[in-house]
Amino acid sequence: MITIEPPNASDAVRVAFIILPIVVALVVWLFHRHAWNEERRGPSSLAFGAAIFLWMGSTGGLALSDVLTQFELKPPPFAFLILAVIVLSVGTGLSGVGRTLARLPLAWLVGLNAFRFPLELVMHQAAVEGVMPAQMSYTGLNFDIVTGITAILLAAAIAAGVAHRWLVAAWNSLGCLLLLNVMTIALISTPVIRAFGEDRKDVVTFVFFFPYVWLPTVLVSTAILLHVVIARVLLAQRKAARS
Repeated sequence: MITIEPPNASDAVRVAFIILPIVVALVVWLFHRHAWNEERRGPSSLAFGAAIFLWMGSTGGLALSDVLTQFELKPPPFAFLILAVIVLSVGTGLSGVGRTLARLPLAWLVGLNAFRFPLELVMHQAAVEGVMPAQMSYTGLNFDIVTGITAILLAAAIAAGVAHRWLVAAWNSLGCLLLLNVMTIALISTPVIRAFGEDRKDVVTFVFFFPYVWLPTVLVSTAILLHVVIARVLLAQRKAARS
């Protein structure tokens, strides 16, 4: 079994993994607040903000307590956390919160995915420093940087009224596939599977510690949520067009 030790990251990488999740979570909450104030239907912005705060606080606390490093347990606690990320993210997108967010301009929802561009830059630096396995960077097998860059371009096209619905649907599908790809790479790189080798540099352990735990629990969960909400918007537009 791989020895799991706290990553020795630079201050820049550590701070980036604190600031980026907080900023993204704050923007999601502000988006929800704006949409909720329009009709005041569904969970209130206060309730949603409290849920975000509790989620970030509890997952950060788990990482600080070293619970997530206990891979001798079967199944390991981290497996339950990843399952919770997927279920809660998809469930939130399909819930009243997702319905509220779906009232936002589509350009906003697509544009928010631009956070995946700076995230990939930070992840690349983490790989350079040996904090994160190289296969999870864009120099390896992670191509999600494409989603972040194209989100900026597509959001501008939507705002200008020159992006067809099929183009947004194709982009959303591509973003889902690229996200699934990096999630799969991360999963098979954990200490349980170690698909890329037995060396510590090839195994994902950094996300078991704070603040890196916010990569899957905040940033990945936000990406999943946005894809679900965008799909809801596109389906509603298609239904309206047929009517």
